[in-house]
Amino acid sequence: MAQIVPAVAVEFSHVSKSYPIYAAPGDRLKELATFHRRSFHRDYWALRDVSFSVRKGETFCLIGENGSGKSTALQICAGILNPSSGSARMTGRVAALLELGAGFNPEFSGRDNVYLNAAIMGLSKKEMERKFPEIEEFAEIGDFIDQPVKTYSSGMSVRLAFAVAIHVDPEILLVDEALAVGDVYFRQRCLRKVHELRSRGVTILFVSHSMAEVKQLGDRALWLDHGNLMAVGSTDRVVSGFLAAMAAKDAKYQEQDALHHPYPPSGVPMELVEGIPNADRRSGDGRAEVLGIAVCGADGRPLRLVPPESTVVVRVSIRAKHNLDRPIVGVLLRNQLGLDFAGVNTANDGHPLPPLMMGETCTVDFHVDLSTLYTSSLSFSPAVSNGTLENYAVCDFVENAIVLEMVPPDGHLYGPSRFPCRIEVNAKLGEGAAAS
Repeated sequence: MAQIVPAVAVEFSHVSKSYPIYAAPGDRLKELATFHRRSFHRDYWALRDVSFSVRKGETFCLIGENGSGKSTALQICAGILNPSSGSARMTGRVAALLELGAGFNPEFSGRDNVYLNAAIMGLSKKEMERKFPEIEEFAEIGDFIDQPVKTYSSGMSVRLAFAVAIHVDPEILLVDEALAVGDVYFRQRCLRKVHELRSRGVTILFVSHSMAEVKQLGDRALWLDHGNLMAVGSTDRVVSGFLAAMAAKDAKYQEQDALHHPYPPSGVPMELVEGIPNADRRSGDGRAEVLGIAVCGADGRPLRLVPPESTVVVRVSIRAKHNLDRPIVGVLLRNQLGLDFAGVNTANDGHPLPPLMMGETCTVDFHVDLSTLYTSSLSFSPAVSNGTLENYAVCDFVENAIVLEMVPPDGHLYGPSRFPCRIEVNAKLGEGAAAS
């Protein structure tokens, strides 16, 4: 029986892309004046001889440092750029979420841009009238839908662009790191939608700097470095090679940085932490406030990446704005889809706090032992309340105050987490009875 080969949705064959770089603006005019007989520029190669193919229904991730050529590859897929040499072929309707504002006319309203983009994609006005309420609901930009796009914030532009991209029934969806400018709440909704499209068999080309996200979504991955193809293949293998290269590069940087900026010795307490990196929403009666939050390793250094099976210290500082007779400080942990999966607080974990008078501050360290989690990021939402576990009033709750990328676990992980497990292989049943 002949083997069925999956159809190819995207194919790059020896694709290269170069841009002319001029030392001064006038050099471009000089080159034009000589009718290009004399060159006044040097070539910058964003891609060099890159070949790969993506099967229909596959989720294919592109990884690499900034400037490696990932976005250029997606722009070629979208038809925005033409390769300098080689060929690129796409089979199916392509919807793209690339850099901010791509495909939008800033003078048109959001509504007009939705219909314009749909027409470019080949959808009729009647089809768009049926889909428009879903797009408007998903974007959640309110009355701004009828305002010129030039008045939008970067987050609003991404909201509308993503809503359009996923509702025009794409066969190939291109998603760049543009989602990173959105708030955590909307990013979580977008990732849930990407999972849904993936399950429906849509071909997805996904660019992300989150390696755990890549391992979770990608069937295969491609690693680019300064326009050169370093590796393409299984997600685990490609990501492992990339992380090893980045770890070696970071270790070299830390050695050099330590010579010029020595870090304070570990164990030096930081009594009060001030500053909240992010606040999707804040709620509460205002009787107390969260002053700051920090997530550190055991050595006291702030974390940029959270390794699996590690202990992190979540430090939360609060200030009482009224007298609190039974203050409670806690932290809620969420995954990249916005799902709450763990929470800790001083009352439930056996460390009740003494009363706080108006103006007094308190800092609480939560030493959290993390298991192996199948998530691309963790968000920490601190809160301060007053009362008991059964009857309390929330004073201040900061949703997704700090978000950290999760280092992907080694090997395969089935389900959202991995529990410690000891395995024993038993003797055959009846063997003991036969021996007696």
